[in-house]
Amino acid sequence: MNEDVRADPDKLLEAIQRQEGQHKRGKLKIFLGMAAGVGKTYAMLEAARKQQSLGVDIVIGYVETHGRKDTDALTVGLPLIPRKIIEHRGVTLSEMDVDAVLARKPKLALVDELAHTNAPGSRHPKRYQDILELLDAGIDVYTSLNVQHVESRAQTVEEITGSTMHETVPDSILDVAEIELIDISPEDLMRRLDEGKVYMPDRAAVAMVNFFREGNLTALREMALRLAAERVGQDVRDYMQVMQIQGPWKTGHRLLVAVSPSPLSAQMVRWTRRLADSLDAQWMAVHVESSKALSEENEQRLTKNLALARELGAEVIATVDEDLVRGVLRVARQRNATQIVVGKPAHNDLKQYFTGGRFMRRLVAESGDIDIHVVRADKSETPSPAQIFQMPGPLAWKQYALSIGVVAGLTAVNAFLNPVIHYRAVGFEFLLAVVMLALFVGRGPILVGAALSAVMWDFFFVPPPFTFYIQEPEDVLMFGMYFIVAMVMGQLIARFRTQEKAERRREERTTALYLLTRELADAVTLDEIVKVVVRHIGQLFSAEVAVLLTETNGQLATEPRPGSTLKLSEKEQSVATWVSQHNTQAGQFTDNLPLSEALYLPLATAGGVLGVIGVRLPAHSPPNLEQSNLLEAFVRQAALVIDRQRLHDASQHARLAAESERLSKNLLDSISHEMRTPIAAITSAASALGDPKMTSQGEFGETLVSEIKEAAVRLNRLVGNLLDIARVESGHVKPKIDWCDISDLVNVTVKSVQRELSGHKLEVVIKLEIPLVRMDFALMEQALTNLLLNAGFHTPAGTPIQLLARVQNDELALTVMDHGPGIPPEAINRIFDKFYRAPGALTGGTGLGLSIVRGFVEAQGGRVAVENRAEGGAAFTLFLPITEPPLFPMETA
Repeated sequence: MNEDVRADPDKLLEAIQRQEGQHKRGKLKIFLGMAAGVGKTYAMLEAARKQQSLGVDIVIGYVETHGRKDTDALTVGLPLIPRKIIEHRGVTLSEMDVDAVLARKPKLALVDELAHTNAPGSRHPKRYQDILELLDAGIDVYTSLNVQHVESRAQTVEEITGSTMHETVPDSILDVAEIELIDISPEDLMRRLDEGKVYMPDRAAVAMVNFFREGNLTALREMALRLAAERVGQDVRDYMQVMQIQGPWKTGHRLLVAVSPSPLSAQMVRWTRRLADSLDAQWMAVHVESSKALSEENEQRLTKNLALARELGAEVIATVDEDLVRGVLRVARQRNATQIVVGKPAHNDLKQYFTGGRFMRRLVAESGDIDIHVVRADKSETPSPAQIFQMPGPLAWKQYALSIGVVAGLTAVNAFLNPVIHYRAVGFEFLLAVVMLALFVGRGPILVGAALSAVMWDFFFVPPPFTFYIQEPEDVLMFGMYFIVAMVMGQLIARFRTQEKAERRREERTTALYLLTRELADAVTLDEIVKVVVRHIGQLFSAEVAVLLTETNGQLATEPRPGSTLKLSEKEQSVATWVSQHNTQAGQFTDNLPLSEALYLPLATAGGVLGVIGVRLPAHSPPNLEQSNLLEAFVRQAALVIDRQRLHDASQHARLAAESERLSKNLLDSISHEMRTPIAAITSAASALGDPKMTSQGEFGETLVSEIKEAAVRLNRLVGNLLDIARVESGHVKPKIDWCDISDLVNVTVKSVQRELSGHKLEVVIKLEIPLVRMDFALMEQALTNLLLNAGFHTPAGTPIQLLARVQNDELALTVMDHGPGIPPEAINRIFDKFYRAPGALTGGTGLGLSIVRGFVEAQGGRVAVENRAEGGAAFTLFLPITEPPLFPMETA
């Protein structure tokens, strides 16, 4: 029969959240091929034209046709976003203009070559990061990818072809994408290559000798087919979870083997691996954890069995259920397993009939459409009766003794009280004792206690006493009911107590992971992340911990990160290096380098090994399964956070490098333009002065000298601005604060800019109530000069400029107002940034003047503000705090 198994809520929620996230973000479709030339771009453009015919808004963000005429023809009629031109070391490069695509905001963008590395100076170092930004903005993306550029396949491709893959994309990108496989035979691709449809003839000849060999292409084709099949299988499983379909859908073979502490499990794991190889199928090993505590020997055996399954390539899954059959079938249906492998009971005895035999019968009866493989154990691996019937440990013997002692003691007490207590009341006392015992001992001692108490009650207290004969029929019924109630009550309470302990352990494990995750989320640097990981693992396992991360060259660091508590010798360092190279656990309690002083685990993600964590546990016995799972969960979480932080750091570094390059280019462009004009004026005037015919005209010579002076002043101002911004950036501006008169400041500033502002009418208003103000006169003069020159440069000739000095809310306010076009709203918050130029601004200038103004004013404890005036133009205001003026001594006659 088919049991209606409830879907796992966690898995269901995860699948629903994944689908909801995909609905909110744009959708990614990857046209996957085994190599260049299979027709990925052509298929992508065909699909795009089909979408365009349905009315979908499409743009080409970046498509590389490689000059193929048939591919070029498909781009005709598709809107094209112009590429962004980037100059790097004298070479002009073109990349996708991400900002332009975001501003255009189409429904679908075509972005070719997912694994492409962007030119230096781009917003992101990799094109897939550009695509992720488009997806976050809700834009669907079509892109193309060769299988050799998938991170998890790159190493295998290198081994097959001998070519190193320098451009790769994380597998996580494929997890959120729809994949369409573009497949042709290796023979057809070789023919296309020979016809010059893939590369130019000279490149094609080299490619056919090296990468494009038929054997290589066949292997790459198989990898592409497998990758596409894996992703389709995952999509099927997600759909089944969301729709709560029990399955299985036998779209392909998927094997499941149940793993337990039994000695037979190792053989079942190996047998399943062989079957998976013969069927070319995926397989998983499942352990169902119950509230029943395992002995130390069983814990070790279970750990070895699961480690063997993991080593042989299985996906290891642990689930929790009191019913073994229900747990196995639930996982099988969730993971769409088509076949389950179990071991045949080893002995035809009574215990096997009620344990292994019952499990087998239920599994076959309730498995539905899932096939069951029952595998006979080899005689060499068949457990002996001693392994099946294990003697109780020291703790269990104590519990048995406690049960017997309590029943014996209660019997002795009631023997003295028997004359005054009815024998039926004694029965209730025994029942209470059994219930109380269930709170402290296990199921076996409870069974002994219940049976022994029933026997003691019958023999000593039920009439006739000191016999097992029961005289009254109602006493027979009561004895039977007592025995059943005592057994059931004791077993139920013992089970509840065991489940409570198991739930407490799971709660402690969940709490530990939650606390670790919460603190890791707050960490902002690698050192903080390492300290959090070391502290949590050290406290939870009472262990010494060392964290070693890989360097930029891919080699493992020779010294642990700051915050590590475990010191590594040269021998231990070599073990950590081995773990980093092989991406496998090693060291203490493992089969790899077991004589090491610590256990070493790789910090691994889909992108590779990020480092190694070394843990020296205090105990000489290996950690149990629960501890091992928790430690591995800690390590996986740490690896994910470290990977996220490194990606963030790389993104920040790339952004800073791009911004630095942009600012450097702006500076060079601005300086070259600003210097070329006065230098040209000086050169021209000097040449004219050297001509005797020109210098004979005195008035004309004076004009040339005046031009030279003016150009020299302009050059001097440019150099001064460069020096001033350097002082501001380095924090070397040291204001010389003194009491100053505002009228003197305004008059000196206005006089210094009269020549430059001769084309404007300058209106000066100074309110009478302004007191003396503490300031650096020279810095304020420079700041006010820059504001006036800025107003004159960006406003039409003949328009007035106003300078207003007043007191406003206990501050000195110096406002420069113009009647120009004003400042675009989007530029208001950036107008004081270094090298920033507002959209539509006139050419010329270095973009440093306003940045210097802000630096000089803030160095004196002031602030700057800018706003657009309602009547037109912009108003820049400098604010300085006003303090109590000094008291001057009165003059005496």
